[in-house]
Amino acid sequence: MTAINRLKAAVLAVALATGMPVASAAPQDQPEKDRAAFVKYFQTHFPDVPLDDFVNGVYAIDQQAREQWEQIEEFPPYEEAIEKGEALYHTPFANGKGYPDCFGDGKVRHNYPYFDDNAGEVVTLEWAINQCRETNGETALKWERGGITALSAYMAHVSRGARFDIKVQSEAALAAYEEGKRFYYSKRGYLNNSCATCHVQGAGTKVRTEVLHPALGEVTHWPNFRLKWDHIATLHKRIRACHRDQGAKHFKAQSSPYRNVEYFMTFMSNGLPVNGPGVRK
Repeated sequence: MTAINRLKAAVLAVALATGMPVASAAPQDQPEKDRAAFVKYFQTHFPDVPLDDFVNGVYAIDQQAREQWEQIEEFPPYEEAIEKGEALYHTPFANGKGYPDCFGDGKVRHNYPYFDDNAGEVVTLEWAINQCRETNGETALKWERGGITALSAYMAHVSRGARFDIKVQSEAALAAYEEGKRFYYSKRGYLNNSCATCHVQGAGTKVRTEVLHPALGEVTHWPNFRLKWDHIATLHKRIRACHRDQGAKHFKAQSSPYRNVEYFMTFMSNGLPVNGPGVRK
């Protein structure tokens, strides 16, 4: 069997391991089996990478890129966003309350996204920030950049080192998780690629001059300052831009499909530490 065929066989094993849950399973049983298979897949294909190092994306598997990234991290371009986010976080609303009334000290990044059974939907950190604002009579912030990313950058920063522990505790939550999983593995666009095509099957391979990062840990370092964008932005902007580049239908940031896929992606990274905000090419 060639290396490519071995890789395809392994990807098929992951896909089979992440199949639909059996009716008798508790809500989190199948997702946890999915996650265990997911982690095993990447540890098998990148045996020299410590598990926690997957939070560094491509820099965990590409030494040359890592050296360049480490130099950039000496004076990270996201520091201004953290400072702005801290100032915003501690600025009271017009009613005298503020973000600390919703999020305490802000060390909450590892708790998001979660499934809100009362609302019947996935709540991301950015979604919760705007919920906090609207509950207190403030207007919602724009979703992809600006104040929302400054706030989430600050909250990610104070959460660094805390480990993700996302739950799937109800049938409705399981349905949202499964929708996110289907979205991640479904091929779309004129290139007929899925998220998994690049970041599971293709992890470690090159597209032109760029090495594709592994899916494991890919949510831990957001929001992210992309050098290509020259600003810090959200995970949903990155997902949307990727789908647009693939010639696929893309949705608005914080739409239900994107919140569900973030729910799935983050569950796959359970146990890994927050290391956002980050910087990427």
